[in-house]
Amino acid sequence: MKHIVVIGLGGVGGYFGFKINQANSNKHQVSFIARGETFKKVSEHGLTLLSPEHPEKVTKPNAVLENISEIKTPDLVLVCVKEYDLENVCQQLATVITDDTIILPMMNGADIYDRIRKVLPLNTILPSCVYVASHIKEKGIVEHKGKAGKLIFGRDPQHYSRDIDWVKAIISDSGIHFSFKDNSLSEIWTKFIFIASFGMVTAKYNSSIGQVCNDPQQHKEAAAIMEEIKQIADRKNIELNADIVVNTFEKAATFPPQTPTSLQLDVNTNKGANELELFAGAIIKYGTEVDVPTPATQKIYKEIKAGL
Repeated sequence: MKHIVVIGLGGVGGYFGFKINQANSNKHQVSFIARGETFKKVSEHGLTLLSPEHPEKVTKPNAVLENISEIKTPDLVLVCVKEYDLENVCQQLATVITDDTIILPMMNGADIYDRIRKVLPLNTILPSCVYVASHIKEKGIVEHKGKAGKLIFGRDPQHYSRDIDWVKAIISDSGIHFSFKDNSLSEIWTKFIFIASFGMVTAKYNSSIGQVCNDPQQHKEAAAIMEEIKQIADRKNIELNADIVVNTFEKAATFPPQTPTSLQLDVNTNKGANELELFAGAIIKYGTEVDVPTPATQKIYKEIKAGL
């Protein structure tokens, strides 16, 4: 029996955590970590997922905890938090995990692995990215629409030979659509080039994905950011499709034109905490490290920061 811990019950953690608990709570120990009102609701009523995939809409884990410090001997930790909470969560995890604990971040960002590695230098961390259209409808209730969510993950470059077959088995048994790659960096950076460019441009103009595709100025700014990311990936020997910029706009054109981005919503509703550093901060940092100029990213970063 393994102890599986899901930290964060937002759109991503709620969707994947629900599926993992539904399939595994009888053969493994599953714990959810949630805060405030979400902790109260899930403790009392379970986690609700409104999704065409699940006629059974409520699941109750073995334990619902409010504090990471309450976790006991975790084998697998799914980190499903906003990027601005990542370091704080990892620092708390450092006090309760063992060197054998495997960390699977269900987050999107080019630098997530590096940031976790800096705080948890001894653990196995599985680089990953996720695709899922889900959101918090209200505390303790997550709504999922559209295609089934997908997880892409790979081996830890620093612990390449670590046995992770049991992790793949848990994900598979949960009915999660997933793709396992020995090296998942190409997929992670392909996702990043989309979310970073469209996130920043929609945040600057308070626009939508469709407007970025169709407005000449917004299209130009997004393409410039994509080119900078592509150059950084090339310097880091991360293989991206030669037509990645064209492919990214083609992918965006498949979304409903009025689709917003999370960064656009956070910036233009004055939420306070947002994912600007996840996007622009990572591009600027990596650009400096590998000597790739990032003027387009730096310009829009300063413009968004000035408006906050």
